[in-house]
Amino acid sequence: MAEQLPIYIQIHDDIKRKIEENIWKVGDRIPSERELSLHFGVSRMTLRQAIQNLSDEGILERKVGSGTYVANQKVQEKMTGTTSFTEIMLSQGRQPSSKVTSYFVTSPSSSEIEKLALSENQLVLRMERIRYADGIPICFELASIPETLINQFTKESITNSFYRILEDEGFKIGRANQTISATEASEKIAEFLNIKRGDAVLRLRQVSFFDDGRPFEYVRTQYVGSRFEFYLEK
Repeated sequence: MAEQLPIYIQIHDDIKRKIEENIWKVGDRIPSERELSLHFGVSRMTLRQAIQNLSDEGILERKVGSGTYVANQKVQEKMTGTTSFTEIMLSQGRQPSSKVTSYFVTSPSSSEIEKLALSENQLVLRMERIRYADGIPICFELASIPETLINQFTKESITNSFYRILEDEGFKIGRANQTISATEASEKIAEFLNIKRGDAVLRLRQVSFFDDGRPFEYVRTQYVGSRFEFYLEK
């Protein structure tokens, strides 16, 4: 049974809509957390979840001591291949592992509908996990996957190596759209990754597609800047 759309996702969608309709424009400072929590009638903790999700998606940008702003569009450079954490770690002779912190099926946010080409009545699996290399936390990952795709698989198989089970079932994985930007660790991310709040993290947003062009996964990952680097080959 799917959960009702969480309040923080409803707030996420409302703020995103305001930005898309140019009510809040690029570079604008949005109202404070206190003002927004009063406007939506929710706690600041709930409001903060929505703001954090929008920040993770690159829609908002938080500036310490200044406030939260509608983010400028970043310069993007095309990367090749699909980034699989498990494959990267194994190729470097390191042992990958993960700890699932949240796993549930729910109604999609507007961003998930857009990235995964869903209809509003479809559901998504939303999964959060900390990923490790040789027991050291490397990144925090939020993955969204169409529920119709995963209902034939067990939770254990999805969390251990999702790409591998897809390939074992005959799915052919194609391209991925990837965007990388720099940001600072929030309190939640810092706690999960055993770093300090405000430490540098690399943020990767990736939409992965099958070879027929269907999107099957939307991932927002934050890597510890001092423990991971991306290598681009042209």
